[in-house]
Amino acid sequence: MSGAERLTPQHLADLTIRHYECNAESFRDGTAGHDVSQNVEALLRHVVAQPPFTVLDFGCGPGRDLRAFTTRGHVAIGLEGAAALATMARVDTGCEVWRQDFLQLDLPDARFDGVFANASLFHVPVEALPRVLRQLHATLKPNGVLFSSNPRGNNERGLQGERYGAFHDLDTWREYLAAAGFNELEHYYRPPGLPRGQQPWLASVWRRG
Repeated sequence: MSGAERLTPQHLADLTIRHYECNAESFRDGTAGHDVSQNVEALLRHVVAQPPFTVLDFGCGPGRDLRAFTTRGHVAIGLEGAAALATMARVDTGCEVWRQDFLQLDLPDARFDGVFANASLFHVPVEALPRVLRQLHATLKPNGVLFSSNPRGNNERGLQGERYGAFHDLDTWREYLAAAGFNELEHYYRPPGLPRGQQPWLASVWRRG
């Protein structure tokens, strides 16, 4: 990873969105079969509201996980920065999908029982991450739940090809979430059933404090 230090957070976000715009169909085809039911259930089991829950799929891509929530009887709204993916999600799921840049969010206050951020928050440049997390905190109802899953690392950050990524370790991720007002509920590594060295994903669940 290199070059990111010379670019503004917004430029990094724009590059990442452009990558997904240009590769929307291949991204949909390459991720359609990914089983993230463990992550969906991790969010749902911690929500204390009466169902159906209202869930924001933050970085919903082409809509795979929107469908997972709606088939379980919940109300899912997507948020996606890449127009091509947002269109796919609307067409394929029938769900409401907001096209918003992660760095220019316009979210309603206290709207959602849960926010599902599966493989999305690591694309937020670290300079903007505290603000984005506070915005997600504010869009949750009291006692609402945030799920996140990110590729883990030793706090490296930068461009991988045309996409920005930040690869946090657990301690650093905890610091960011605690500073934004969240309380940790659980964390685990994925895929399940493998040695830690073969589990590149850090999943964590948080309650709005």
